[in-house]
Amino acid sequence: MRQAIVKACNGRFFYGWVIVFVGSFGVFSSGPGQSHTFSVFLEPIGSELGISSATMATAYGLATLAAAFMLPQMGRLIDRWGPRKGLLAIVLALGAACFFFGAAANFLWLAVGFALMRFFGQGSLMMGCANLVSQWFTLNRGLAMSLMALGFGASMAVHPPLSQYLVNEIGWRNAWYAMGLITWVTMLPPLLLLVFDKPEDVNLRPDGEALTDAEEGSGSNAEISGLSLTEALRTSTFYILSAVWFAIAMLVTTLHFYQVTVVTDQGLSKQAAASLFTISALTMVCMMPVVGRMFDKLRTRYVLALGLVVTALNLAGITFVTSFTTGVVYALMFGLNNALSMTMFGYIWPRYFGRKHLGSIQGTGQMVGVFGASLGPLPVGLAYDLVGNATLTLQALAVFPAVLAVLTLLFLRAPAGLTESAHLE
Repeated sequence: MRQAIVKACNGRFFYGWVIVFVGSFGVFSSGPGQSHTFSVFLEPIGSELGISSATMATAYGLATLAAAFMLPQMGRLIDRWGPRKGLLAIVLALGAACFFFGAAANFLWLAVGFALMRFFGQGSLMMGCANLVSQWFTLNRGLAMSLMALGFGASMAVHPPLSQYLVNEIGWRNAWYAMGLITWVTMLPPLLLLVFDKPEDVNLRPDGEALTDAEEGSGSNAEISGLSLTEALRTSTFYILSAVWFAIAMLVTTLHFYQVTVVTDQGLSKQAAASLFTISALTMVCMMPVVGRMFDKLRTRYVLALGLVVTALNLAGITFVTSFTTGVVYALMFGLNNALSMTMFGYIWPRYFGRKHLGSIQGTGQMVGVFGASLGPLPVGLAYDLVGNATLTLQALAVFPAVLAVLTLLFLRAPAGLTESAHLE
């Protein structure tokens, strides 16, 4: 049946766009493991189990950190099984984790549930979808990644109000059981009916190019280039990219976490502060295709440097938000920041290390990013505790991505021997 669907589509358009659609659904389905969904459940869980907000926040942070260190192993499993089988296992596990979390009876159970949700949802499912889409595109990979990432915006729009409705109607435990069922119903049918691991499995090449006469009939055995994790770790490219992704994940998370606190301290109302998120989300959605095309058409180090500069401008810029007008300017820039970071998330590893061993490399890179995200809010939190405001801390943090932008422009180059993205060097 899958083969028949491919044949029906390929006469009209490249089947990779169906894969992007499935990947976007996958990123959407990661919602149960994302912070914007958990926020709805913290108060009812804390009230029933008698756990303070500070204790839950600590458990959540430690669970996120634990999940980060398990991602390289999941990446290796995706390399071994292929993205389709890997995603099927991840989706089944994420649904089961929702049931496990809904049955939590004490703090330890809750902490393990946090770790499972973060590992299978926020970590593995997003990584697996990025891996799958990466296999199908080279020249249009930036656009494909940006369209896939729209699923995250959809999750931010749908999962919090859906979760609140379920909590109000059936209670927080049954809400998690429902979320598990929704995850299975949303993702298992398209994975079973529509997905192939890579275009070579259906006698295509990335972006829809036909296989050459020599490759015709070789199918999944067609040659795919790429470095192994061991080879990648021997290059300076890996460490530059890791530093870039660490900084972006760390500092964008910091801005998300403390935006309301910072701008209300500087004079905005809580309602105005919350509305800035809406402006940023709409900007992100509008800018996603533009950012995707920038990655496809411009030298990659230029776009990465732009992302770092925009992050630096946001860190410094938020300290000057003293009115709704200045808040809107900041929110527009932060929307662009999110579009750049969400597209970058799945783009950089196949771009610089190829597709052959993408899972293990991507898993290690994702670990670095999640580690950065777990540490991000700490400097600002300490600043509030010690001096009562974070203005100087945020301005000082802006130096970090600015310096990395310069280093990226000067030193980031693809390892020798990878030619599929040579036009972007």
